[in-house]
Amino acid sequence: MKIISRVLAARSRAHFAVRKRPEFVGSVKARQRRARSRIRILIGAFSLVCLTICSRLVHYGLAPVEATASIPPAKSMLASRPDIVDRNGALLATDLRMVSLYADPRHIIDVDEAVEALSSVIPDLDYRDTYNKLKANSGFQWLRRQLTPRQQADILKLGIPGIGFRPEKKRFYPGGATAAHILGHVDVDNRGLAGMERYIDRQGLSDLRAAGLTGEKMEPVRLSIDLRIQNIVHDVVARGMKDYQAEAAGAVVLDANTGEVLAMASVPDYDPNEPSRSRPDGKPDKEYEKGWFNRMSNATFEMGSTFKSFTLAMGLDEGKIDMNTVVDASRPLRMAGFLIHDDHAQSRPLSVPEVFQYSSNIGTAEIASRVSIPDHQAFLTRLGLLSRMKTELPEVATPMQPKIWKPINQATISFGHGVATTPLQTAVAGAALINGGKLIEPTFLPRTRTEAAEVAQQVVKPQTSADMRFLFHWNGIKGSGRSAQVPGFDVGGKTGTADKVINGRYAKHLNFNAFLAGFPMHSPQYVVLTVIDAPLTGEHGGRLAAYTAAPMAKEIIARSAALLGVAPDFGDGNRIADY
Repeated sequence: MKIISRVLAARSRAHFAVRKRPEFVGSVKARQRRARSRIRILIGAFSLVCLTICSRLVHYGLAPVEATASIPPAKSMLASRPDIVDRNGALLATDLRMVSLYADPRHIIDVDEAVEALSSVIPDLDYRDTYNKLKANSGFQWLRRQLTPRQQADILKLGIPGIGFRPEKKRFYPGGATAAHILGHVDVDNRGLAGMERYIDRQGLSDLRAAGLTGEKMEPVRLSIDLRIQNIVHDVVARGMKDYQAEAAGAVVLDANTGEVLAMASVPDYDPNEPSRSRPDGKPDKEYEKGWFNRMSNATFEMGSTFKSFTLAMGLDEGKIDMNTVVDASRPLRMAGFLIHDDHAQSRPLSVPEVFQYSSNIGTAEIASRVSIPDHQAFLTRLGLLSRMKTELPEVATPMQPKIWKPINQATISFGHGVATTPLQTAVAGAALINGGKLIEPTFLPRTRTEAAEVAQQVVKPQTSADMRFLFHWNGIKGSGRSAQVPGFDVGGKTGTADKVINGRYAKHLNFNAFLAGFPMHSPQYVVLTVIDAPLTGEHGGRLAAYTAAPMAKEIIARSAALLGVAPDFGDGNRIADY
């Protein structure tokens, strides 16, 4: 037992001695100090890296915009647009490969010499603006976008250091101004700004551009336009504005059974290849800006007596009159202090065809009074004349009407004063009166009759449409439509002469004239609407619609009917029995 006790005591003393050894305790503390030192070094190094990164980010953020954001990505520089073609495949718009000139001012040795050399190739180069760009403290400056290959070659021969080129696309319109307001135009970066170009972007092209997916050739976009008819319409309205000394003119040719716009022109117009609001010298000019304005779809006018077509159709459709009804037009009407009279007064009772033939304001107002004001509003709304028209073209104006319709408003609206609509929607509503009573929204894209039937809305009875075909035909051979007759094509229509509104007042010496026509009227296929704003003269010296707008429609029909596939039918010259 003593031996065992001694062994245990010895082990206890040995254990105490090991735990209390000073060499072991000092080693642990040294290791702890070294660990803390290493951690501090790591934290310091990590902090230094973070500080460096943050400093560089701040530096980039404060750098000039030209140095970091003015150079477009290569894919977007070469982004393509689809070709635009007419209904027969004729080219209306396409892309051309171009180059643009840029400079890195940091590498320009002699700024004055560089500007002088460049101006020898680009005569209209802005010397001061180019000088300031080449002196700028940046790495990139655009000098001129979309140069010709010859200009590029000539600049390369100059051997100016710090000058370079970037490939890009330029939109080209072979027809120039011929279809400007339909096609629209693009900006310098090939983005659609107006017309069908803008419509194409809205259909997803702009999203594809942003994703860099438009570098490849795309399928062409086919329009409903017939370039042959478009050329005729543009030529007629341009000469009409000039010959009749007018402020503006326009016309549209519409397929009455599909709603396709086959041609539409508004003058003054502009060249979409050079879509500038300023004159070539760079100065703003109000006359120059007028070319941008599409009066056929983006302007509203009081359409004058063409509106009598809708008033008579309303009376027939509502059962308030029939073709044998006689209305009293023997004396002027006095309403709310105003006197309603006829320009071609017959001073006697008139039948419905005679009201149309003699364009009687008195007779038309009397027919309108037989329909309640809410029903009158509803009828014009049903024809699309009081609401914004729906079509692909972005430039569409909203019609204007009185906030509150009173009896005097109803009377004046019945013969085309007091409500302002666009010429295009007037043509569309006119088509509904003669195509069997179906309103078909206009389209600038191809549409078959089957597709049209799916979107058509029956707005007037078929019998009403048949009666209106007779009235248009009657006016074409006996009334103001005679000046639009083309032998063999049975043209029917209605003129409209409205006093032009200037500063909120009617000007007695200026008119807005229109002619709403259809042909062949016994089986309508096409609607033609011509307008001319403030003509100072016309055929035989007259300035009313019969002497200005109607002759324009006559020429359009005479030159385009055969191209549209309408065969002439001379018959016996009297088709009354066909109605």
